[in-house]
Amino acid sequence: MTSATLDTTAVPAATDRPRRGWAIAGAVAGVTGVALFQFSPALTDVDRSLFADNERFVAAMAGREAYAWVFQVLAVLAAGCLAVFAAGLRRRLAAREPAGGLLPDVAAAGLLLTAALLLVGGGVATELYWDLLHLSETDADTVAALAVVYSTLPWVWAGAGLSAGAVAVAGLRRRSVSRWLAVFSLLMTLLVVVTQAVPLQYLALAPAALWATVAGLTFALERRGLGN
Repeated sequence: MTSATLDTTAVPAATDRPRRGWAIAGAVAGVTGVALFQFSPALTDVDRSLFADNERFVAAMAGREAYAWVFQVLAVLAAGCLAVFAAGLRRRLAAREPAGGLLPDVAAAGLLLTAALLLVGGGVATELYWDLLHLSETDADTVAALAVVYSTLPWVWAGAGLSAGAVAVAGLRRRSVSRWLAVFSLLMTLLVVVTQAVPLQYLALAPAALWATVAGLTFALERRGLGN
């Protein structure tokens, strides 16, 4: 056996193991979104009659600044995971869709839009935390305004609805994803659209987070998949 042969055989064979970290990131983002949906209202859960009086409204939130801190951490975690999911989903769809198609880019763009809005919402939570921690040094009207933004922007996951729609089209037209995931994605897309057609945009968080969780788990559990 020649040395050249030995050198060749010494090189390990390339494996074709699917990479699923991006899909797991999507599931984590979705679960984190569900946690935001359940957790974040605790900060502003006060008597609605106080909404007309910022001084009393802000006073009712005194001592709850930890909610804003945890919310910030969850928002940043979800944003980071959505960005990773966006990159992986784009690669996954590009491997199955015709070259030059728009669907992979649309799917990624929707998730990145959601991630950006989450970072903005997390930034508001940071400011709200410090204001609540030093209420005697802050203006009640400013804190109340921040609380309103805190309860709105990070919940508007409409961009993820755009991603779900792209996945639905890819699955229904070319079977680029499983048919059941395509149908589920279509249903979630329609629910997101409904939230955007009425003045309840923040409710998009619920179907969009559910979609990210299910889609991420589905891609992660695929037995085989080109481009994983």
